[in-house]
Amino acid sequence: MLEAVKASRYRWVILGVATFTQAAAAFFVQGIGAMSVHLRQDLELNTTQLGLLLSAAQLLPLAGLLVAGRLLDRHDERWVVGIGALVVAVALAAGSAAPGYVSLLVVLLVVGAGYSTIQPGGSKSVASWFDASQRGLAMGIRQAGLPLGGVLAAFALPSLATAFGWRSTLVAGALVALSGAVAFMALYRRPPGQRPVPTTSRVRLELPREPYMKKIILSGMSMVSVHSGVGVLTVPYLHEVTSMDSASAALIYVAVQCAGALGRICLAAWSDRHRSGRYAGVLTCLAAVIIGMMLLTTPISRSPVAACLLFIWLGFFGIGWYGPWVAYAAESAPPDHTGFALGLAMAVNQVAVILAPPVLGLLTDLTGGFAPAWALLAALTAVTLTTTARL
Repeated sequence: MLEAVKASRYRWVILGVATFTQAAAAFFVQGIGAMSVHLRQDLELNTTQLGLLLSAAQLLPLAGLLVAGRLLDRHDERWVVGIGALVVAVALAAGSAAPGYVSLLVVLLVVGAGYSTIQPGGSKSVASWFDASQRGLAMGIRQAGLPLGGVLAAFALPSLATAFGWRSTLVAGALVALSGAVAFMALYRRPPGQRPVPTTSRVRLELPREPYMKKIILSGMSMVSVHSGVGVLTVPYLHEVTSMDSASAALIYVAVQCAGALGRICLAAWSDRHRSGRYAGVLTCLAAVIIGMMLLTTPISRSPVAACLLFIWLGFFGIGWYGPWVAYAAESAPPDHTGFALGLAMAVNQVAVILAPPVLGLLTDLTGGFAPAWALLAALTAVTLTTTARL
């Protein structure tokens, strides 16, 4: 009885350290959007090259997430996640000596390899400690670590870049990622009595054909594209279209990330009690994103106030969707194959994560405006909403 009480209390420690490690590992990459004006000026980048920076950190997870998923079903999350965060820290520390744009791309490739373990590992660790009645809330809080990392980065990194140059931001990112690695390895423990169970090749082959996995993959790719679009285009849009100065635009980006963190918690907690199940929350986010993106293509979005409100709306739903989505993915998978299922879903998402920033940046450069990018995201989201609702 006493052991059960201690375990019930310790799960909140697990939630706290998993959330902190998520925020710490994502700190630098999530801050690239807020530094977009500085990077474009210092490195003489166009929007397409800026989008490639965001994509570089997401390339190796295409395979890395699948490997991480299998490792998580075989080994303790403590070491899989902790070592991944250490790789992020070492890569960023080495990258502080990068001479230019190409070197920075290489650094972000290595960062992506380390980060592959953080998302599925943290999600699996929280899912294993919380039962269904509170799993959505717990997963939402944990997933809020990503936008919270973005919030802190948006406050700190532009100021560091202004005062000491863009290389100083990599040093800061390395120190933050290192603190996350140390915290997770020091504090994380498996739930009492739980042992890793290896996946079988038959289950791994059958997973992509399951209807629930099709819904997870389609909605994940669509909403990841939206999240990427908001990340790479928010500050340039506010700076160029609404004539907002770069500092004010970065503050609005902070508000967008805060809205995303709040959305991940609120929408996931709502999914704990929604009669239609967790996926109803994902469908709600898809519909809300369509509305927001379409409004961004209208003249009303040229108003600074209207644009700010629209981006905060998109932050709440276009970033907040991940809370109910990852809870749905964790619960839908076979109990002994949660790590692989999460790794598979997130690996497929990486296709959109990699392609969306440069494609949206290129579309913006070629057309000389942002409306085509918003319209494309709205159309893709509408197709996803229609398809997954039928499934």
